Amino acid sequence: MQPDPQRYTVTAALPYANGPVHIGHLAGVYLPADIYVRYLRAAGRDVKFICGSDEHGVPITIRAQKEGVTPQQIVDKYHAIIRNSFADFGVSFDIYSRTSSQTHSEVASGFFKKLHEEGKFIEQTSQQYYDEKAEQFLADRYIVGTCPNCGNDNAYGDQCEKCGSSLSPTELISPRSMLSGNQPVLRETKHWYLPLDQYEPWLREWIVEGHKADWKANVYGQCKSWIDQGLQPRAVTRDLDWGVPVPVAGAEGKVLYVWFDAPIGYISATKDLLPDTWETYWKDSGTKLVHFIGKDNIVFHCIIFPAMLKAHGDYILPDNVPANEFLNLEGDKISTSRNWAVWLHEYLQDFPGKADVLRYVLCANAPENKDNDFTWKDFQARNNNELVANLGNFVNRAVVLTHKFFDGKVPAINGELQPIDQEVLIQLAEFPQRIGELIDAYRFRDALHELMNLTRAGNKYLAETEPWKLIKTDEARTGTVLHVALQLAAGLVTLMEPFLPVSAAKLGDMLHLEKGSWQTAGRPDALSTGQQIGAAALLFDKIEDATVEAQVQKLLDTKKANELANATVAPTKEDISFDDFGRMDLRVGTVIAAEKVAKTKKLLKLTVDTGLDQRTIVSGIAEHFIPEALIGQQVLVLLNLAPREIKGIQSQGMLLLAENADGSLHLMQPGQAVLPGSHVA
Repeated sequence: MQPDPQRYTVTAALPYANGPVHIGHLAGVYLPADIYVRYLRAAGRDVKFICGSDEHGVPITIRAQKEGVTPQQIVDKYHAIIRNSFADFGVSFDIYSRTSSQTHSEVASGFFKKLHEEGKFIEQTSQQYYDEKAEQFLADRYIVGTCPNCGNDNAYGDQCEKCGSSLSPTELISPRSMLSGNQPVLRETKHWYLPLDQYEPWLREWIVEGHKADWKANVYGQCKSWIDQGLQPRAVTRDLDWGVPVPVAGAEGKVLYVWFDAPIGYISATKDLLPDTWETYWKDSGTKLVHFIGKDNIVFHCIIFPAMLKAHGDYILPDNVPANEFLNLEGDKISTSRNWAVWLHEYLQDFPGKADVLRYVLCANAPENKDNDFTWKDFQARNNNELVANLGNFVNRAVVLTHKFFDGKVPAINGELQPIDQEVLIQLAEFPQRIGELIDAYRFRDALHELMNLTRAGNKYLAETEPWKLIKTDEARTGTVLHVALQLAAGLVTLMEPFLPVSAAKLGDMLHLEKGSWQTAGRPDALSTGQQIGAAALLFDKIEDATVEAQVQKLLDTKKANELANATVAPTKEDISFDDFGRMDLRVGTVIAAEKVAKTKKLLKLTVDTGLDQRTIVSGIAEHFIPEALIGQQVLVLLNLAPREIKGIQSQGMLLLAENADGSLHLMQPGQAVLPGSHVA
């Protein structure tokens, strides 16, 4: 760790531009990165916050093919959605770039060419599947087949999403191309590889010996495990037509592999931001480089990208990579393919003006050291019990009472401060350093907890001094109490800002106070005696049960849809003869009366006009149909089923129904009205 960096380059993992951002991404990467950067800025540090869309790779080409559009149209669509969502959520990037830009193509090509010219790559020829009809080599995700482990007929060439097994394309049974549906053939193809095994001794020294003490345990542990297993050369090129073309002769039809291409996007984005001085933030030893990522990107940012930078030779190496674990949703793993997620752009539509509430909940429940779970009930409870009843309550009481008793002007301190006053001002002076040290150590959840402890101290102070009662007997003392409370509120304007930027700005407007520096956040005189403050406005408001119940129901509907999509069809029954089938008398009937059978939950008594007669049929469908709604409906009836007494009622037939995978029942009906008694053939 550098003792005193001159500047900071902070990156957040490039989100993949084939879908929107969800709360797992926010909790794992973007919110902690934004808190860190906002704090550094408040502390007067020189910092650049870099991000952008990762826009190359096979999943994007597959989505484009499915939607019948170009890969560029796909990335344009999701780049805009992601960029706008981040902005609305208050993630304060200095630049949000993209890897399909011309600058990125030039920087990534130049990076590859330097390593190639210096002999840092090795060339290898291997067998890879080729689609003769489409006339192209197939990336792993363009090949599907039967999983050798579970028998899933739609396993990909790199993974079976049903059983989770990692695969190689040649392990698939009966492989087929997603482009043509044909069976591919194996052909030789040449690619360039980064020989990670040659960097293993250096990586072991740099990570195991150099960063064991300051990297998070989950990051260090995963890196050490990879190194202990032994590193292997890794391909840096692919046979694909979407991406940065490999800039050497003999590489037609090949692009830079997305894992090699994407991290260089941090560098190219910085160059877009600072065309003349970007190298200072990537090549000067006085710069501290920090990568914020999720745990699925640890290997790329701690082993592969550092090896690339080391091979290049001109760049600084990351000082820290504070990766978080995963955030689950309502007890289940977040999954984009199953739509089991809270999407950021949808949240911002459903909860206008409440970006800070989500920021608070995700930070308070951040998966910093282990996987954590987001639930809508916890979201509601934290808003109502912590933001509204604690932070918002303290600010509101201080401002409302100042307007009520002192015409909205900061009252003077009268006489000497009492110990209870001094204690509050001591805490105000101490908390900026306490919170700042936790942020510097990437302990954002603890830092937020300390911020809330300060507001709790403010509420405790008002509860014990009771200025609303004190005003009746001692106006001067009341003025002192509110002066102290307002100074604490003023300190919150700066201390809240990394976590709750919109609310901090709102509080600053209320107090007619601009955000100060972190070093001055604990001042006891941020507000001047006699200074006019604005009217009280609620920083937060309660979230009602109906609001979160609607979100829970939305997830339940998603789960139901997933279950239906993945439901297995019951196997066929034993064969019957044609004569057996011919003995069944299936007719169309019309329901002319329907009522529930007394003292039962499931039974309905129906009167059906069969064209031959009017007969009674008892059916166990009362939980699925309203009796009155069945009257007049045409149904299919098995007429020659032997009569059976049910709850004292003679049932003379059976309705034909279809049962869905979720247990719901649906009437079997003719496509249009027909005469009762018509045969079903």
